[in-house]
Amino acid sequence: MKTMGYAAQSADTPLAPFAFERRALRPNDVAMEILYCGICHSDLHQARNDWGWTVYPIVPGHEIVGRVTEVGSAVARYKPGDAVAVGCMVDSCQQCDQCRKGEEQLCRQGNTQTYNSKDRVTGEITYGGYSKHLVVREEFVLRVPDGLDLSRAAPLLCAGITTYSPLRTWNVGPGSRVGVIGLGGLGHMAVKLAAGLGAHVTVLSRTADKQADTLALGADRLLVSTDKEAIKQARSSFDLIVDTVPVKHDLNPYLSLLDVDGTLVLVGQIGPLAEPTTVPLIMGRRRIAGSPIGGIAETQEMLDFCAKKNILPDCEMIRIEQINDAFERMELADVRYRFVIDMASLPAP
Repeated sequence: MKTMGYAAQSADTPLAPFAFERRALRPNDVAMEILYCGICHSDLHQARNDWGWTVYPIVPGHEIVGRVTEVGSAVARYKPGDAVAVGCMVDSCQQCDQCRKGEEQLCRQGNTQTYNSKDRVTGEITYGGYSKHLVVREEFVLRVPDGLDLSRAAPLLCAGITTYSPLRTWNVGPGSRVGVIGLGGLGHMAVKLAAGLGAHVTVLSRTADKQADTLALGADRLLVSTDKEAIKQARSSFDLIVDTVPVKHDLNPYLSLLDVDGTLVLVGQIGPLAEPTTVPLIMGRRRIAGSPIGGIAETQEMLDFCAKKNILPDCEMIRIEQINDAFERMELADVRYRFVIDMASLPAP
């Protein structure tokens, strides 16, 4: 299938139109026309090879919403016209202990990422959602529930599940005390989801200027992390802190805020951190943990939960030709809170 996308040809070239072929349908494949694609911070990192493993050309995009156009002969769950979504992965071994219990993101053989990853059958590099069409294995296609706004749902497929999964892993619910560090694409979803689950939610920020946004998103309060007296008063007051900051930073100011057996879970920074002290960890039986996305079943659960609670990201819609400006603005944190590409702006091949 001939299609069009936007690709980076190297780490220092802007994204530009790119014609390529999607594979012919295998029996268990679903073909879809992409309607909307969210822009994730990891798209920027990968396009610029910040992590050192990018294969060029690269077509980013793993927050994908569209409609089914065709299905393979063995597909039973979907039919043309269905509203569907695809997140950060498009395949896994399906045989290991993790895959069998619905944790495909933790596949022992490594899951196949939606872009910049090797297809398990052919070894070809996968291309992502900054494109007109997508072909995906049926098991990795998600159903968009009725009532969920298609134009705003795309960021749920990464920002949503990345923050929902740790909330579920650590059993957040009514009475839970949750802190959220960072109020960007991930952070604003962590606030909305934790509040939706019934938690008491606090946003942790270095400055007080996020007060209005904090309350508007559904949090109960803002705690200024540079206010030493406020931090002292807040010691041992959180069961879970979700750290969404996507760059190297210092965890030490936050560790004493955890209660006994509390956890600070990292979902933003992939790479080095400033050196933490173990004193509050050992003395308070506190933990630092990490969490990736969730499995397919949990991602579907998250979409259904968001439809039930009417939880959606705050989005700014752009045309595909604005992608490079969006990358620059995202680096400056100049977006509230997630860019989404309207793929109607991408001409058909």
